[in-house]
Amino acid sequence: MTTTLTGSDFVTEVAAINEVRLREPGRIKRLLTSRKRRPLVGADGRLMIIACDHPARGALAAAGRPDAMASRTELLGRLVTALSRPGVDGLLATADIIEDLVLLGALEDKVVFSSMNRGGLQGSVFEMDDRLTGYDVQGTIEAGCDGAKMLTRIDLDDPGTVATLETCGRAVTELNRAELVALVEPFMSTRVDGKVVNDLSADAVIKSVHIAQGLGASTAYTWMKLPVVEEMERVMDATTLPTLLLGGDPDTGSPEDTYASWRAALELPSVRGLVVGRTLLYPADDDVAGAVDTAVSMVR
Repeated sequence: MTTTLTGSDFVTEVAAINEVRLREPGRIKRLLTSRKRRPLVGADGRLMIIACDHPARGALAAAGRPDAMASRTELLGRLVTALSRPGVDGLLATADIIEDLVLLGALEDKVVFSSMNRGGLQGSVFEMDDRLTGYDVQGTIEAGCDGAKMLTRIDLDDPGTVATLETCGRAVTELNRAELVALVEPFMSTRVDGKVVNDLSADAVIKSVHIAQGLGASTAYTWMKLPVVEEMERVMDATTLPTLLLGGDPDTGSPEDTYASWRAALELPSVRGLVVGRTLLYPADDDVAGAVDTAVSMVR
C-alpha cells in the first residue's frame, strides 16, 4: 500500500471533511465551480476514468471481501492515489464521493462525470426500477461536471424496466440540450434465483446497444459505456457512438486475463478508453498505483 492510503496526515485531512460539512458547506459548491477545468478529450482522443458509484447502490464488495468499500477513509485514499497517477483523466462518481474529493483537492484539472440513477439497490425487489436518485441534469451542470452516466438495465420480464427507460431517455434528452455527455451503460438483464444477472453474450450486448442509443430526442452528445465481451468487433459494429469500456468484476478471472481482454478491445477504432472502478481500486495485490498505471499504458 502507498503512504497515501495509510498516512496520518491523510487521515487528518479526511477527518476535516466532516468539520467543513458541518460549519462551511457552501465551500463545496465554491470549490466545484472554481476548480481548474480541462478539455473533455485531449489530442489523442482517449480517456482513462476512475469510477466509484457502486457504494450508493449498497454494493460494497470488492476483492473477495463483502465489506471492502465500507471504510470511506480507505476508499478515498485509494481514489486519491488512482487520480494522482499520470495519464488518469478523471472520475465518475456520485455526489458524496465527488464532493469529498474536491475538498481533498483531488479533482483539479480532471474530467468529472456524475452518476445519476442509483435507485435500483442491489438485491432489492425494485432493482430494475432504477430511478435518478443521484445527480439530475441541473445538479450535473451546477457541479461543473462534463457529463453524466446512467445505468440502463433492460429486463423484458420486469415492468420496472419501462420506468428506467423513460427516466434515462429524459435524462439523455436534457443532457444533449445542455451539450453535456450522456454516458449510457446498457445491459440485457434477467433474474436468476432472485438475483439480477447481466447477459454478457455478444448478441445480448448488441441488442442493449441498439435500445440504448435510441433513447432521447438527440444523440449528438451520447456515448456508450460497454462491457468487454467476446466478439467485441461485432459489438462495436452496432454503434457509431464514442464508447468507453467498463472494467470487469474483480472477483472473477485473473488480472492477466482481464487486462488482455481490455487491450484487445482498446484496439478497436471507436473505443475511446476505459472507465474502471473496483478492479483498479482493489487489485489482488493491493497495489493501486501499479494497477492504474497498467490500465493507463493500455489506453495510451
